[in-house]
Amino acid sequence: MLRTILYAIVDFIYHVHEKILSINNSREFFLNDKQLHFLVIGLLGMLFVLVVHPVFKAFAKRGNILAITWIYVFTLIIVITFAVEIGQRVTGTGTMDFADIVFGVAGFIFLFAIYAIIRAIVKAVKARTVSPEGRHSK
Repeated sequence: MLRTILYAIVDFIYHVHEKILSINNSREFFLNDKQLHFLVIGLLGMLFVLVVHPVFKAFAKRGNILAITWIYVFTLIIVITFAVEIGQRVTGTGTMDFADIVFGVAGFIFLFAIYAIIRAIVKAVKARTVSPEGRHSK
């Protein structure tokens, strides 16, 4: 399933890339690759800020910092796994393989789920051992 989602994202990005190039050429903007990256990534970044900021603010208000942490780290893991695969391709130290990305991301999701479960159990145990006055019960 994760593999299908990642392939869909890559396919979507490919089609958006082709559309942007088509618009650039048909409208005779004559923007070079660097200028297009500047505009597109800049606008995409601001779109993400406008969407992510209210979501993170809502999570923080509800005290759900773990959700913010997960989203941030998940994003880093995606970037790092792609960077590792690209690095292997460029340096010749390994084979650039999309399945490696899928398995790496799946490993993070699996281990994070275990962490979240253990954390929830520890929090539940602590909550049961603390009396309403804030003192530990015997």
